[in-house]
Amino acid sequence: MPLINTQYDSIMREYARRQTRSRQELEERLARIHEQIPELSSLEESMTGFQAEKVRAAVSQDRGRMAELEEEIRRISEQRTALLAEHGLTLSDLEPVYTCPDCRDTGYIDGQKCHCFLQAEIDLLYHQSHLKEVLEKENFNTFSYSWYEGEDRELMRRNVMEARMFIENFDTSFQNLLLLGAVGTGKTFLSNCIAKELMDTCHSVVYLTAFQLFDLLSRAAFGTGKNTQQNYQQTYPYIFDCDLLIIDDLGTELPNSFTVSQFFLCVNERILRKKSTLISSNLDMEALRNIYSERTLSRIISCYTIRQLPGSDIRIKKKLKPGHAAP
Repeated sequence: MPLINTQYDSIMREYARRQTRSRQELEERLARIHEQIPELSSLEESMTGFQAEKVRAAVSQDRGRMAELEEEIRRISEQRTALLAEHGLTLSDLEPVYTCPDCRDTGYIDGQKCHCFLQAEIDLLYHQSHLKEVLEKENFNTFSYSWYEGEDRELMRRNVMEARMFIENFDTSFQNLLLLGAVGTGKTFLSNCIAKELMDTCHSVVYLTAFQLFDLLSRAAFGTGKNTQQNYQQTYPYIFDCDLLIIDDLGTELPNSFTVSQFFLCVNERILRKKSTLISSNLDMEALRNIYSERTLSRIISCYTIRQLPGSDIRIKKKLKPGHAAP
């Protein structure tokens, strides 16, 4: 999932646009405010003068003068605040408005990618893989219980309620989900519902089928060429550090010693980092134990909420009722 240069440049151009827009909006707002409150300019000029003098006093270590200047700055600051309040404004109206206040629309905090940059990367990858279109169709607003009958419908209602609780408590409670069920019972659909809700609240979500996950890890571990180490260093942070990792259709990949070891590494590392994971599989618990080892299953049982999705293949039901609304 590492970005190529054109993808990175695309994101950085968006940050440049944000900064330009923020500066323009601030300049226009300040012009309106100063026109509305002419006295504000003289106060700000006085404050600027006192602040410059305070710097000179600090250089000459004139502590007495520094104390006097600090008092003058405080007095003018209070006057400015009161003057703004008279016109229904606050000091924040004199500051730029950022799309992301944490990094001030630079994309970085202390040399590290801001959460908004990570989300921008993932949004770009989602868009380029057409998953955003999927999430527009598969979300809680389009979810239907009509494909489930009797007890299955009630069980599915409970599963959806727990999915919503998973989202609601996402920032305050470390939790993981394992969704089990036969083919076509709605595991991927429910996973997409959760993904969309979290992405809409600026959480970083990475969706990978089991085949995509292990292919990605294999290329990072065994690739050749000068970019191998860079790919390795970029791939693992995405998998280990995203807010939610969705591994869909576990068991559809070709299992071998590498996939088994990497699956344990992925599960265990994210548990240690307290990063939530959602896994869906057509396999039952016994099959999971046989393929991925007792050790891996033990970690899942101890740290995951396990839910069985009821019903039969919804895709077949759709074929039989082509005029039926989307689930």
